[in-house]
Amino acid sequence: MNSETTAPVTVLGLGLMGTALARALLAAGHPTTVWNRTAAKASSLVAEGARLAPTIGDALAVGGATVVCLTDYSAVRALLDDAALAGVTLVNLTSGDSAQARETAAWAGKQGARYLDGAIMAIPSSIGTAEATILLSGPRPDFDLGALGTISHLGEDHGLASLYDVAGLTMMWSVLNAWLQGTAMLKTAGVDAATYAPFAQQIAAGVASWLPGYAEQVDKGSFPAEVSALETDVRAMAHMVEESEALGVNAELPKLIKAMADRAIAAGHGGEQYPVLIREFERP
Repeated sequence: MNSETTAPVTVLGLGLMGTALARALLAAGHPTTVWNRTAAKASSLVAEGARLAPTIGDALAVGGATVVCLTDYSAVRALLDDAALAGVTLVNLTSGDSAQARETAAWAGKQGARYLDGAIMAIPSSIGTAEATILLSGPRPDFDLGALGTISHLGEDHGLASLYDVAGLTMMWSVLNAWLQGTAMLKTAGVDAATYAPFAQQIAAGVASWLPGYAEQVDKGSFPAEVSALETDVRAMAHMVEESEALGVNAELPKLIKAMADRAIAAGHGGEQYPVLIREFERP
């Protein structure tokens, strides 16, 4: 497939995200074929210029890239198990884990398909804008899906997109949980979430600025206490636990944070800087 916006694209699966993908491709001028198990879901896209494929075989025969966006990898396999995939380029943007991505890549390769795995780091309403990041892993694409957002090719390993996706979700939920913990604590003093949010944003941005330097320590495996030693940090963690309990707020999260630091200190890392906790995260 060439990189021109006139290149055809097929979209399999028209949930909220699949519909957004198809709509962005149409808006960018790609001749877009769609398929969905419930054909009625395609009606609005057909009205906008999409072609509805009556069967999977018809959808795959269009040529170009076939973008798959279903509920899970099992649904992908169930849909395509009996399809003629030889020569088809599959771009699977279905959420899953890295093992599923690699297994599906091996399966698709045996069917003669060219397979890329991907992850959508965006909500449906942002698809088609630069804010929507689409991660791809597998062979470097020779076609243009830039109409969907900012495309980032991570490497040949088909599992990388899913790994990045889960790592990103870990970051997202950890930040949100930390904010909710602080919000619950401040609510006991009559401070509402809207008042706390700007302060929390400032803290989050400050912590994010530490990451490149901390990454150097992790990659080198050396954790000199340039700012603070873990044995100092753990005292503040104890305050976090004590304050939560005194306020009658759930203390599970601060206790977990302190427990990991306590283990690292017991293992002899108390004099090192916070990123030494990578040793705890690497443990099974």
